Amino acid sequence: MADFRGDQAAGLRRLLGRPQLRIITFAAGSIGVGKSASVANLAAALARVDREVLVVDEHAEDGIAAYHGAFAAHDLQQAITREKPISEVLVAVAPRIRILPAATVVRHLARLSAAEQRVLLTCLAEIVPQPDVVLVDASLDHPLGFSPLGLAAQETVIVVSPDVQAITEAYILIKKVSLGYARKQFRILVNKAHGGGEARAIHDNMARVSDNRGLARLDYAGHVPFDEYLRQAARLCQPVTALFPESPAARAYQQVADDLLNWPVDHTDSGGLQHFVQLLLNLSQRMNPTAIYA
Repeated sequence: MADFRGDQAAGLRRLLGRPQLRIITFAAGSIGVGKSASVANLAAALARVDREVLVVDEHAEDGIAAYHGAFAAHDLQQAITREKPISEVLVAVAPRIRILPAATVVRHLARLSAAEQRVLLTCLAEIVPQPDVVLVDASLDHPLGFSPLGLAAQETVIVVSPDVQAITEAYILIKKVSLGYARKQFRILVNKAHGGGEARAIHDNMARVSDNRGLARLDYAGHVPFDEYLRQAARLCQPVTALFPESPAARAYQQVADDLLNWPVDHTDSGGLQHFVQLLLNLSQRMNPTAIYA
């Protein structure tokens, strides 16, 4: 079983004398747990503390731009084919928040030609200003069974709700990715929780089972309470942190965002967005879906 990150990371990432780029993938075992809403609200919370945020959206439909009342007309694939400049593909939804629709490219990373890979890296270098934080909203139905971005990212957060089925499906996803792709560390974000105690209990139970079975370490990313203000903000196509900044959900997202910026990073695994994508390209060519679907 190969380690899909560690054996190449040191050669692909170097300290560049600039703040560490944080790349975090958000995944879920099932729909309806609030994964995309969490990404949208965390992006808004990070922007509130002056971070440049790039959201990579793997969804072809119902993309994350809609959570900010915007529409993504293009895809990163069109930048790679030079149909559109990267500046037109990016969707600026708020100050310091840009969305990069990438559903088509993410599904075909392993099949990009050498020339297309060079264009992709050039496009990313043209993003100005460069992001401080990249949040990946991973698709649930990637043909490889799990998004390559979830393996290449520094952190992978599994979003789960208190529903028994959602917890079970989140655990099944962790098990498959751990056994199939050797990802041995995840964070758990409990959404729609009825309190901190419930959220902690969900994490602790999942972490204990995962540890007992030798699967992966599950760290606690925090929780977001069930909040009617969150529903109201969603209906108005805006982050709750923008419309109702003092609501329980907004305060919770701000706390998770603040904590996220203090998660430890491996400084030997550092580099810019281009280095991350180079690692991603290498990983995608090595991923075998039979490992996770077996």
